Amino acid sequence: MTPGNNGASTPEEDDPFGYLYADGQANGATPPSGGGGYGYPGSVNRVRAVGERKYGQQTAQGTYGQQAPTTPYGQVPQQGGHGQPNAHYGAPETVPGGAQTARTPMPGHGDGGGRGRGPNTKGLLIGAVAVVAAVVIGIAIAMTGGGDDDKNGDQAGTTPTASQSAAPTQEESKGADDPAELPKADAKALNLGSGVTTASDVQGAQSDGGVYVAGLNNPGASVTWTFNGIPEGGVYTVFARYSVPGQDASMTLTVNSKPFGSKLSMENYAHAAEGDFAKGWTTTYAWPTLNKGTNTITLSCGDGDSCNVLLDQLWLKKGKVKD
Repeated sequence: MTPGNNGASTPEEDDPFGYLYADGQANGATPPSGGGGYGYPGSVNRVRAVGERKYGQQTAQGTYGQQAPTTPYGQVPQQGGHGQPNAHYGAPETVPGGAQTARTPMPGHGDGGGRGRGPNTKGLLIGAVAVVAAVVIGIAIAMTGGGDDDKNGDQAGTTPTASQSAAPTQEESKGADDPAELPKADAKALNLGSGVTTASDVQGAQSDGGVYVAGLNNPGASVTWTFNGIPEGGVYTVFARYSVPGQDASMTLTVNSKPFGSKLSMENYAHAAEGDFAKGWTTTYAWPTLNKGTNTITLSCGDGDSCNVLLDQLWLKKGKVKD
């Protein structure tokens, strides 16, 4: 080589891949062999299957940098048994100086960063109980009609106000279905006819002062009772307390100026001895039809009647009763 010649003067001599071209081959360019320099196939390491190299150790053939046996293309390298690491693989943490890995505990599970216990079941239970209580209270209010302000306003309140007494009065204690008190008359309150008088000689009369009506055994004698306060028309029972001296009697009964269908029987139900008025007090009754409001009942000694009686009291009961 002359001082002016520093090498090949043609481009292919400068081109490491000149052997690939026809003119380069004509000028003597040949493919490199062995380990070759830059750009030659032999200058790079061949691709290795995963797990063939062990870090920090020699290859299976000895010297680092030499090719280790490979698995034919398309086949999976031989692995160890299930759960066993591959003999050709070393995890990074097994390599000297390799990264160390550790599990990071989750907060709140015993690592000191949390409370270390489960959910607050006590709070959940209290909340559930509160919800159930609210539902029960709402149902109770609905059932008691707490919101029925638009219903009829003429119903009595269930709770007494400040101006009302919680204790019922005597009149309030009576039920709505209790019968009204009907009229009752002593002998002194009766209207006496001609020849009829009052007396108190005979013992046993229950009228005020032991007074009774006498003198009814005369023909045409009568006693009249006018009363009001009948709540409704209908059948009522009129009672008469009287005394007979051991003999049966009967008298004519007139209701609102109309004769009753039969005589008023005044028999000796007390079984008194003859002439003993004191032992002959007893009771009889009839079932006349009365009008609402005011009515008049007359007891008289008519034709064919037996009227030797003493009359004590008259009173009424609703309907057909016997005592």
